[in-house]
Amino acid sequence: MLQLLREVAAQHHVAIHAYSVLESRLDLVATPDQASGLSLVMQSVARRHASAFNRRHGRVGGLWEGRFRAAVIEPTSWLLPCMVYVERLGHGAQAAAAVSLPCSSEAAHRGHAADPFLVHPAAYWALGNTPFEREMAYGSMLEHALPDRQVQAIEAALRGGWALGSDRFVAQLASASSRPVAPRPRGRPPKIRPAHQI
Repeated sequence: MLQLLREVAAQHHVAIHAYSVLESRLDLVATPDQASGLSLVMQSVARRHASAFNRRHGRVGGLWEGRFRAAVIEPTSWLLPCMVYVERLGHGAQAAAAVSLPCSSEAAHRGHAADPFLVHPAAYWALGNTPFEREMAYGSMLEHALPDRQVQAIEAALRGGWALGSDRFVAQLASASSRPVAPRPRGRPPKIRPAHQI
C-alpha cells in the first residue's frame, strides 16, 4: 500500500505530510499541487490496490466503501493537530501511546526511521532549529491527547467535507468556492418582513 501511495502521489504531484494505514482505512494529511490531485491519487490507489488484492486472493469487485472524505485545513493552526490525529488513529486519537503504528509516518516524525517519501510542512520545520528539536517537540505532541474540541472539529470537518480553520480562513475559502465550506446555521432563516408603504 505504501509503495503504491508513494508512486501515485509522485505521479500526481501530491505532497504527503502524514499517513496511517490501518486494516480498514487509509488516512492522509496531504497538499496537492492542483485541485484534482488528491482525487486522482485516491482513485489510482483504490483501483490499483483492488486489482492487486483481487488477483492475489482470486476474487472480483471493489474493496473500498464509498467515496473518500476530505477537508481543507488551515496550515498555520490545524496542520500539526491533523497530523497527530492521523498518526494516533491506530491507538485512538485521544489516547497517549508509547508505541508507533507499524504503517504510519509517526516513526519518521519522531526521528526513529527515515522516510524520504514524506514532505515536512512549514509548521513542522517551525518546531525547532535542529532535527532533534523538531522530533522532540513533535514527539511531545504525540504523547499528549489532543483536546476533545480539536478531535471533534477534525471529525466534523471530515464528515461534512467542511474547511477547518479560523473564521477568516473559512470566509476566504467561501468567497473563492462555489460549494459550501462550512455547515449552515440550523433552522429556517428568519423571515424578512416587507417594509410598509404609505
